[in-house]
Amino acid sequence: MSSERYNPRGVETKWQKTWTDAGSFLASNTSDKPKYYVLEMFPYPSGRIHMGHVRNYTMGDVIARFRKASGYNVLHPMGWDAFGMPAENAAIERKVHPKSWTYENIATMRGQLKSMGLAIDWTREFATCDPEYYGHEQRMFIEFHNAGLVERKVSVVNWDPVDQTVLANEQVIDGRGWRSGAEVEKRELAQWFLKISDMSEELLSALDTLTDWPEKVRLMQRNWIGKSEGLRFSFVLEDEDGNELDDKLTVYTTRHDTIFGASFCAISADHALTRKAAAGSNMITAFQKECAALGTSEEAIERAEKKGVPLGIYARHPFDAAKRLPVYAANFVLIGYGEGAVFGCPAHDQRDLDFARKYDLDVIPVVAPKGTEAASVEVGTEALLEKDTSTVHMINSGFLDGMSVEDAKAEVARRMADAGIGERKTNYRLRDWGVSRQRYWGCPIPFIHCDACGVVDVPLADLPVVLPEDINFDKPGNPLERHEEWKSVSCPKCNAPAQRETDTFDTFIDSSWYFARFCSPHSDQPVDTDAASYWMPVDQYIGGIEHAILHLLYSRFFVRAMRKVGHLDFDEPFKSLFTQGMVIHETYRSKSGEWIVPTQVAKDGDNLIDTVSGESVTLGPAEKMSKSKRNVIDPDDIIEQYGADTARWFMLSDTPPERDIEWTEAGVVGAWRFVQRIWRLVGQVAGDDVSIVPDVLHKASAANVAELRKATHMAIASVGDDISNLRFNRAIARIYELVNALAASLSSDDSPDVLKMAQREAAVSLVQLFAPMMPHLAEECWQTLGCDGLACDAQWPNHDASLLVSDKVTFVVQINGKKRAELEFAKNVERDAIEEACLRHENVVRSLDGLSVRKVIVVPNKLVNIVAG
Repeated sequence: MSSERYNPRGVETKWQKTWTDAGSFLASNTSDKPKYYVLEMFPYPSGRIHMGHVRNYTMGDVIARFRKASGYNVLHPMGWDAFGMPAENAAIERKVHPKSWTYENIATMRGQLKSMGLAIDWTREFATCDPEYYGHEQRMFIEFHNAGLVERKVSVVNWDPVDQTVLANEQVIDGRGWRSGAEVEKRELAQWFLKISDMSEELLSALDTLTDWPEKVRLMQRNWIGKSEGLRFSFVLEDEDGNELDDKLTVYTTRHDTIFGASFCAISADHALTRKAAAGSNMITAFQKECAALGTSEEAIERAEKKGVPLGIYARHPFDAAKRLPVYAANFVLIGYGEGAVFGCPAHDQRDLDFARKYDLDVIPVVAPKGTEAASVEVGTEALLEKDTSTVHMINSGFLDGMSVEDAKAEVARRMADAGIGERKTNYRLRDWGVSRQRYWGCPIPFIHCDACGVVDVPLADLPVVLPEDINFDKPGNPLERHEEWKSVSCPKCNAPAQRETDTFDTFIDSSWYFARFCSPHSDQPVDTDAASYWMPVDQYIGGIEHAILHLLYSRFFVRAMRKVGHLDFDEPFKSLFTQGMVIHETYRSKSGEWIVPTQVAKDGDNLIDTVSGESVTLGPAEKMSKSKRNVIDPDDIIEQYGADTARWFMLSDTPPERDIEWTEAGVVGAWRFVQRIWRLVGQVAGDDVSIVPDVLHKASAANVAELRKATHMAIASVGDDISNLRFNRAIARIYELVNALAASLSSDDSPDVLKMAQREAAVSLVQLFAPMMPHLAEECWQTLGCDGLACDAQWPNHDASLLVSDKVTFVVQINGKKRAELEFAKNVERDAIEEACLRHENVVRSLDGLSVRKVIVVPNKLVNIVAG
């Protein structure tokens, strides 16, 4: 070995170039091998990668390298989710063009990712802001429109009057625009929608087939789709004097059993009845304006005080002629959900109860535990919420009294159907996907507005509709709206002067089909159907839990839409889904409360010091790395100091991948020391001039040879199984065990050739086992051992099943039910020997600490429980 110390700086770039020159990770669309498609959610090119990227892409890389070694044709691509508001913000703040800012960031981040040694097919790389990519997106949107999956309709949106754009609910903070700070208004705008609601049932039922998805994610999607079985019915309306009105009030409810507990009706401030009443009322108009400032997010509505204004009309109770319900416009009812109207049953809904107490409305309990007298049921400040409807019955409900909840629902539904005022209905919470955004840096929506012909799609021959580059952000709003040259076109139908659509797509569209494009990124079609049929679905998809609903749900819809127009022949994009944890780090603050970067903090005894100011530093909790709290670690700094393999190894060590991992300097240093230890051990083995003779090894009976070979083959079997099941920390623990076994055998003074053979077998296997995690070190060790070819091309080692049979058993030792030690014994050893050894174990002696042993319970081949007191 040329050097006792492993220096990754030159080694890693050398092997990265070798892999590139050899085309080691290029995927073939035709192969006799089984295919395996592994994909991590692609990044937004914000400027630099962070440690979350390192963890995410290392996990995918380990799987890709392992599957390649296991004989698969592996697709592991990379691209960029490149459109969006951050680029426009950069244009405004830095006086640069969004395009140049984006592509400069891509170049930087590509270099950083390549420095990690990722086994990626870079020939398939693309960015969603490439006209070639979004031109196909425009074509598909037109095809979706022609297939009835797209609709342009007027809808209520959050409108920022300063930035002059629609805001998503998440961009409305305390009623104000997240960037401008202006009070958000509700406006009605013509918007483009993808009709995802048409597939509500299909998207819901298909969740049952996604057995390799986390149940938490499937549950989140089920709740988001929100299927409910209920009743849609209409109230007869009357005025203050009891005169019947022409209008009816239609509501949808899943709790029609509580109809006798109704004391009011509430409708949206945007409901047609509210607008009609507002025509002659300044009070109602003012309330509408107040509701508009609240925005449309459910969270904001839930937090707000429940308010309403009476409209001066009443709903007649369908079963009680003597009762009528006042109708209010209320701030907690949205026009886009259900019918935009509800009846309130305050006794059994907290929101309704709060509203009723505020306006002094009746509170009538109608559901109570079986055997409870109606007169004894009272409602205070908390609504009566029955968790188990099988234990309750109806009270104060006329002909429903004594019935179960389900029987009461059936009876109400039957009577309303007979009266012609109601029908059973299945409803879904899922709403159509509004895709219009009033911004520049996005995919232009490919339609043209003509006064004579209406809305006309752009001819396919004219795609892509490319964004103009000569724009500026001197004024608020969408620059496309002010670009007369770009906006003005001739109508494709009548050739009259017309205008382009100036809205651009929601960026979730860009990320809803990129995985399919990776199958054939240079095709002149959106996808090559043969290539997509070969590679899809993605076998292993990896990304954050924050994308559990929108991105994953939209992708599932988009695949179905692409199938409907003939581009794909499958339904689900991702076979297996894994959601990794975050990378967290301690936070630090100065005396003045400002956040301080970790590299600026040093220890001075038991104290923390700011190395710049010399002042003391306050240690805060470990939180997700973020620029705002300045607790970030730059991957480039770690790679420069320790190498990419050390960063990769640490990200996979100790912590299960689904949990958050805390970045610590001590942990990185520990990983670095392990790299050096492996290098030294491999060097020792490489120094012995010995070849493996399989027959000699198989017949070897020496205990030290058998022990090392058993450790080697146990590791081979376990590491492969653990990687297959994404148990990376457990795989690493097995590798540590093999390193310890190899180190122990190398410390022996007596090393006959057969033991050297076993050591070489162990060393070669060790390199293959850690190669997916630390690929650069593996290549250098592989070369040092004199192995043929590249380590990344080597076949995953096979284990000898006969060596996995153990003649020993591990006993867990407990004291009063708490684990204190583990001891290994030969199978069928006598009970007395087990008991004696356990009581002598240092951890047991220390834990007993003077306690008297009352009984020792031995469960054969499994457990020893010491009862002490």
